[in-house]
Amino acid sequence: MKFFIFLSFTVIVLLAYASSQTTQNINVLLINEENNALAEKSFEIAKEYVRRNPSLGLAVDPVIVVGNRTDAKAFLENVCRKYNDMVSAKKPPHIILDFTITGVGSETIKSFTAALALPTVSGSFGQDGDLRQWRGLNANQTQYLLQVMPPADILPESIRAIVTKQDITNAAIIFDEFFVMDHKYKSLLQNIPTRHVITPVKSFSKDEIKSQLRSLRELDIVNFFVIGSLRTIKNVLDAANENQYFGRKTAWFALTLDKGDISCGCKDATIVYMKPTPDAKSRDRLGKIKTTYSMNGEPEIMAAFYFDLSLRTFLAIKSLLDSGKWPNDMKYISCDDYDGKNTPTRTLDLKTAFEDIKETPTYAPFYIPEDGPMNGRSYMEFTTDITAVTIKDGASIGSRSLGSWKAGLSNPLALIDPENMTDYSAQLVYRIVTVEQQPFMILDDQAPKGFKGYCIDLIEEIRQIVKFDYEISLVPDGNYGTMDENGNWNGVIKELMEKRADIGLTSLSVMAERENVVDFTVPYYDLVGITILMKLPRTPTSLFKFLTVLENDVWFSILAAYFFTSLLMWIFDKWSPYSYQNNREKYKDDEEKREFTLKECLWFCMTSLTPQGGGEAPKNLSGRLLAATWWLFGFIIIASYTANLAAFLTVSRLDTPIESLDDLSKQYKIQYAPLNGSGSMTYFERMANIEVKFYEIWKEMSLNDSLSDVERAKLAVWDYPVSDKYTKMWQAMKEAGMPHTVEEAVERVRASKSSSEGFAWLGDATDVRYQVLTSCDLQMVGDEFSRKPYAIAVQQGSPLKDQFNNAILQLLNKRKLEKLKETWWNNNPNAVKCEKQDDQSDGISIQNIGGVFIVIFMGIGLACITLGVEYWWYKWRRRPTIGDVTQVQPAKHLGSNFENPNDKKRNEPLSFRSRAISDIKRKF
Repeated sequence: MKFFIFLSFTVIVLLAYASSQTTQNINVLLINEENNALAEKSFEIAKEYVRRNPSLGLAVDPVIVVGNRTDAKAFLENVCRKYNDMVSAKKPPHIILDFTITGVGSETIKSFTAALALPTVSGSFGQDGDLRQWRGLNANQTQYLLQVMPPADILPESIRAIVTKQDITNAAIIFDEFFVMDHKYKSLLQNIPTRHVITPVKSFSKDEIKSQLRSLRELDIVNFFVIGSLRTIKNVLDAANENQYFGRKTAWFALTLDKGDISCGCKDATIVYMKPTPDAKSRDRLGKIKTTYSMNGEPEIMAAFYFDLSLRTFLAIKSLLDSGKWPNDMKYISCDDYDGKNTPTRTLDLKTAFEDIKETPTYAPFYIPEDGPMNGRSYMEFTTDITAVTIKDGASIGSRSLGSWKAGLSNPLALIDPENMTDYSAQLVYRIVTVEQQPFMILDDQAPKGFKGYCIDLIEEIRQIVKFDYEISLVPDGNYGTMDENGNWNGVIKELMEKRADIGLTSLSVMAERENVVDFTVPYYDLVGITILMKLPRTPTSLFKFLTVLENDVWFSILAAYFFTSLLMWIFDKWSPYSYQNNREKYKDDEEKREFTLKECLWFCMTSLTPQGGGEAPKNLSGRLLAATWWLFGFIIIASYTANLAAFLTVSRLDTPIESLDDLSKQYKIQYAPLNGSGSMTYFERMANIEVKFYEIWKEMSLNDSLSDVERAKLAVWDYPVSDKYTKMWQAMKEAGMPHTVEEAVERVRASKSSSEGFAWLGDATDVRYQVLTSCDLQMVGDEFSRKPYAIAVQQGSPLKDQFNNAILQLLNKRKLEKLKETWWNNNPNAVKCEKQDDQSDGISIQNIGGVFIVIFMGIGLACITLGVEYWWYKWRRRPTIGDVTQVQPAKHLGSNFENPNDKKRNEPLSFRSRAISDIKRKF
């Protein structure tokens, strides 16, 4: 009896346990694509996992449909047939597992499940709003039409995190067939100022990949993201190595879902490598599933995703069935019964059941938002390791851990040292083309970039704000950029248009036609016009300029006349019986007693030419006549000399200088021209063409036969009403010949004979001003005209325009640009200090009249020498003896006219000596 009671109790317990472990049969319709065998295999492993674990209380009865994503009609027909069969067999699907990836086939399945209100869990690609057929779901539908993004759809989001952290301004994203990027073209880098290209790998041919990379590089892209299998990454890196695309100018990022390390035949490359890693809590389970159930599909993370998605879906359906939340009156309609309006109404909360499953994840947990729908917002929350891999000569020589990234739609990078990450980004190295023009751009081998000048200092200030590096080179043809008649450009503008340069940095004027093909920043330099460079007039100076009034022949003739007249005067006075020396008694009572010796004659003729006068004239008539003749001669010579001296010193003031463009155009002695191919040449050429067009318009109007007499009378004028100044100037420029370089132009200006005859150069005011600043023989003439600002040129649509604008405005506010002007103009090391040009309007300079003072000093010096000679002669001459003195005394009684002739001869020496002493006493 006791045994019977025990047995009964045991049976009851076993029955109760059996009742609690009732197996739930779940009908599953698996819809998959042809190229997604990994998903189907993972589903089979999940089904086998359920079978081997009876404690789960599950039995999965699947129906599998595989279709082609591009043949939506056949795909839908196949799905409907299988689905109708299940409904007809009274085994409608509890759940639709949608493992389609993307495309019209996948959208057809979404339309099918939404129309028939079939509970669905999808693993398709697409973020919020990307599943077009599920965009308009109501609140009830979002509870049973669920989507979880696969890892291949969430991994590209790491690119956004890298671009944001590295402040990358351009990027190329290259992907293979394992990733779908159609829906990410706009969303991936949305609201980030990064110029980017998303493109699939064209093929596995290395040559085609090399060509593809070259095309991307021609777009000035320096940051490359390769997202795909390890095989794809290797092919792309090998092609980049052969294109020599590794170095500081480029950055490479490789992202994959595969296990293992990257490899390539790269000579010297460093690649930032990102790959997923299973969570620490899931590694044991992953290893057990792989070992026990042979889950060896690759990528491993994708196999684990489909496994977890399948198992979690099974458990969610079982939970609803066990809890009684599954509707008992679940209504299913066939595809044939659907009329577009009879979609069943569901109140099934599959979302909550799916979210509440506590099964240990195989790789990483699923992230499901607590509020709002799941679709486009749910994903596997895996972690990727970020390492920097260095490869040399095809072998990896080391790797450096940089941090990690946790999968998410807006998760940032978690870096070990954020500063280290900057070492693996491409340096912004912009290509600058320039034209040498001092002081804006000066070649200098000692400078860091090979150049110095105003523009170099400017770009250095800008790069402190914008953060970039640059390479600079001269434009091949040496031109700034002009357009020919066919619309073709040259110079700096051409290099920018053809994308061989990023920046045009020189004294480049902003012009309307240039703005049509390139972009300009805000001006960095004031308005600069065209002006005239001419030779500086130099009035020759001479200390003895007063001697140059008369020619040498005239001076020699005057000198000869002086000596000849002096000699004649001495002869006349000596031989004339009426001279003083021959009639002393006659003139003894005169106050002026002057004997015209040769010395006195020379002195008389010399002083007669001065305002002081010559003194007492000769007594004899012949001598006076000669003196009067000499006075007349001297008056004429002095008058002529004075008049010519005044005219000679003022003649340069009467030379009217060139002071404007109009003055230059109205004369013919000075040739003038701008540089060939310069902006100045373009200005004159266009002004001349405009005048010609105006003339043609006026001519056509005047000769128009359709005009009335009144209208014709209004056009009747004697002269052409529009000036033809520029037409004549342009013709004169072509005849003069245009210099090809600044050096040639300056040389022609220096070769001018004078400021009123030679050559004048018409050029930019900054060019002219610098030439004047660094030389003393040139001058800038006239006011500037056709003024335009200088600015930096960039490619059309380049983000550099806005960046540089902000930088230049900051420099303006800080007055940095004024300091640059001060450095390169006022304090220019090449500036020369020139002597001040004499302003002859203020009077005669010492340089021209200083010789007169030299004459004074020479006369004073000669007088001093004469004084010395006289003193020596007086002191050392032979003194008279006592006998001589006694013999002199009787001479005092001489004076009678009745002298003894014999005594006269004897006393002649005494008389001569007496007269000499008398003269000496009188003079002293």
